[in-house]
Amino acid sequence: MNQKGGIMENMGQRKRTKFPGVYSRRGIQRKGEHRGKPDTAFDISYKKEGRKIWEKVGWKAEGYSAKLASEVRAERLRMIRHGQELPREKAKVPRLSEMWKIYFDWAGENKTRGGRDDLYLYKNHLKEPLAKKRLNEVTSFDLERLKSNLTKKDLSPASVKHILILVREIYNKAGNWGKYQGPNPVKGVKLPTLSNRRERFLSHDEADLLLNELKAVSPSVHDQALLSLHCGLRAGEIFNLRGQDLDFQNGLIRIMDPKNKASRTAYMTQAVKEMLKTRLPENPNDLVFADRWHGEPIKIISKTFDRAIKKLGLNKDVEDPRQKVVFHTLRHTFASWLAIQGTPLLTIKELLGHKTLAMTERYSHLTPDMKKRATLALEESFNASRTGKKVIPLGIAKEAPVTQ
Repeated sequence: MNQKGGIMENMGQRKRTKFPGVYSRRGIQRKGEHRGKPDTAFDISYKKEGRKIWEKVGWKAEGYSAKLASEVRAERLRMIRHGQELPREKAKVPRLSEMWKIYFDWAGENKTRGGRDDLYLYKNHLKEPLAKKRLNEVTSFDLERLKSNLTKKDLSPASVKHILILVREIYNKAGNWGKYQGPNPVKGVKLPTLSNRRERFLSHDEADLLLNELKAVSPSVHDQALLSLHCGLRAGEIFNLRGQDLDFQNGLIRIMDPKNKASRTAYMTQAVKEMLKTRLPENPNDLVFADRWHGEPIKIISKTFDRAIKKLGLNKDVEDPRQKVVFHTLRHTFASWLAIQGTPLLTIKELLGHKTLAMTERYSHLTPDMKKRATLALEESFNASRTGKKVIPLGIAKEAPVTQ
C-alpha cells in the first residue's frame, strides 16, 4: 500500500535532466495506443519576453527522449530570437462550420434576401459533408467528390455551380478577414459548364390563355404572373414588394431588394396598376403578396402555376429544360416582346436589372430587322446630304417600314 502510494506521489513531478531546460516526469498516457499506461513525458522550459513557458514535447513510448526534447527547445529559442511565431501560439484553423457562422452574419447585412439562399445551400448540401472539417483539411478532391455526388442527386449544373461558388466565397472571406491564409480548394475544381439559357417565350395568345386559366383558379398567382409578364419582375422581387414601393401617381414600382442588390424602377401597365390598387395594403410596410394562412413572406411560386401549365399542354412532349415553360419564362417573355418591337438592348437591360449588357444580348437575335433598318437609314441620311435635303438625326425619326 505504501509502495503504491509512493509511486503515485512521484507521478507528475518534474525532474531535471542533464540537458538545460529539459525535464522528465512520470505520468499516465491519456490517448493513443499506450493510453492508460504509466510512461515518462519530456517537458521543456524557456522564456519569451520575460515570461516563462512550459511545453510538453512527448512521451518516451512515442520515441521521444531528453536529447530530442533539447533539440526542440533549441529550435524554440531560435524562433524567439528571429521573432517568429511559436507553434503553440498559432491559432487553430477554424472549421468550415465556424467560418460559415461568421460568413452568414456578413451575408445577412450585405447579400440579397439576407443570405437566405446561401443558408439553404449550406444546410442542404455543405453542412453534412464538410462542416466538421477545418479549412485546411478540405481539398479539391473533396469538392470534386461533392460535385459528383450532387450531380448524381440530379441537381442541375447551375445549382452545383452555386454551391461551389459559395464555398469559394467562404474561403475568400476567410482570407480577407485574416481567419485563414491557406489555398482556396475551389481553384482546383472545374465548375460545371452551364447551358441553361432559356429559349422559349410565350406568344400573345399563349400568355392570354395562361393568365385566364390562372385567374380562374388562383387570383393571387394570376397577379404574380401578370407582374412578371408585364413588368419583368423576378419571383423573389414580387414576393418582396411592399405597399411603400408602389407609386400609382407616376405608375412606378420601386424594386428595393433585387437579386443583384442594385435597386431599379419598373413601370406599371394599366392592367398592373388596376391589379395593384386592389392589393395595396393598409400599412405601407406590409407585403403586397403574403402567405394567406400566416401572413408570412412567400418563398416559392405555388404549384398552381405548374398545374395550369400542364392543363394547357404548354410543356407537352418538351424534354429540353430550356424550352419548358416555368414562372421565369414570363420574365423572359417580357424581354423578348420588348426586343421584337425594337426596344434598344440597353433599355431592356435597365428594365430587367441586368448587371451587364452581355446578359441582355441573348435577346439581340429577336431584332433581326434593326441592323437592316440602321444600314438603310445610314444610306438615306447620306443621300439626303448630297441632295441638300434636311437630314433628320438617326434615332429621332419615326421608324419607316423596311422595303424588301
